Amino acid sequence: MADVILFSFYVLPTIHISLRLYLSMKSFIVIFMLLSIPGMAQQPNNHGKLKFLALGDSYTIGESVAVDERWPVQLAKVLRKKGIDCADPTIIATTGWRTDDLKHAMEKANLKPEYTFVSLLIGVNNYYQGKSAESYTPEFEELLRSTIALAGGNKSRVFVVSIPDYGYTPFGKDKQAAISAGIDAFNAVNKSIAQKLGVKYIYITDISRLGLVTPDLVASDGLHPSGKMYNAWVERIVDVIH
Repeated sequence: MADVILFSFYVLPTIHISLRLYLSMKSFIVIFMLLSIPGMAQQPNNHGKLKFLALGDSYTIGESVAVDERWPVQLAKVLRKKGIDCADPTIIATTGWRTDDLKHAMEKANLKPEYTFVSLLIGVNNYYQGKSAESYTPEFEELLRSTIALAGGNKSRVFVVSIPDYGYTPFGKDKQAAISAGIDAFNAVNKSIAQKLGVKYIYITDISRLGLVTPDLVASDGLHPSGKMYNAWVERIVDVIH
């Protein structure tokens, strides 16, 4: 009987301590394995919601349409309808911005790498204001690299949207051929860089070229997309990112 008591006193606590040590080591191994999975260590803490950052110019801020018709806002709504808990998008975009304007705004905003996915659509004002595709190239690549960093370095959570063609609007129709050629040149640049960096590229320029034959795809200002056109963009974007 004394032997049993002594065994309980000396051995059982030792077993208990050993079990706790075993479980702790096992937990450490599991965590280490998870962190070893590519991209896992960079996943943002979104408190249960997906966080969407949209970067761009008038096409992203939705010039001449209501807030709920902006394409990033429409995209968030569509994702929610699909059962995805998506927060309202953070939009950093202003009508008239070139690539350098967006870069300065991003620096000023002091953004953190916490976004579930990030979009980039920029370049029409580089073209409109007489900048060359050659000068656009390094500026766009720098922006896209910064965009990837804001997604925690996970390229699969970043997408580039092509520049729409405003030559197919009442504002641009008189110079449609020249505008279309310029937009194609700039899109060749951003597509090439997106492919180079391994980022999804979503081409919506063909949708914008329906603006003259389908007038309700153009906003009341005769230049920018309407909410209906943005909805068509969103349908294509969702097919790629979801």
